[in-house]
Amino acid sequence: MKRRDGAPDKPRPTAYDKALGLLARREQSKRELRRKLDQGGYAGEESDAALARLGDQRYQDDERFAAMLLRNRASQGYGPARIRMELKTHGLADAAIRQLLDECEVDWNASAMNQLRRRYGGKPAADREEQGKRAQFLLRRGFSAATVRYATHADVDEADEET
Repeated sequence: MKRRDGAPDKPRPTAYDKALGLLARREQSKRELRRKLDQGGYAGEESDAALARLGDQRYQDDERFAAMLLRNRASQGYGPARIRMELKTHGLADAAIRQLLDECEVDWNASAMNQLRRRYGGKPAADREEQGKRAQFLLRRGFSAATVRYATHADVDEADEET
């Protein structure tokens, strides 16, 4: 069969080749690859076989994907709750997510403080309303209530020390 411009059609890649090409660009979860193969019109059996082969060859590994996503999102200033929810959307088990977050070496308090500095500068909150806005900002980024309390009260404590 020929395209409109007269050139012959390229043969369609196999599900394995398609998934391998996607993995060559970046790490992807099994669920994400399955969705992309389904959208590409590949049969379920062909997709299953391709994903199983990629897993056996360790080209696709959900644990490696999760660790990469955790490092990436933590470096972008997101908190553990937000990261946990994103990992769940990729089909990872709760126990694996919990273990990954427990083993990661991220100082969530320092990360939250850094986000406040980036967003609001070094000056402390002017009033309670401003402190509440800062707290909401951190909560939306996925930090725990204890971390938010620590970060939003730290600037008040620092201001008290300066006077």
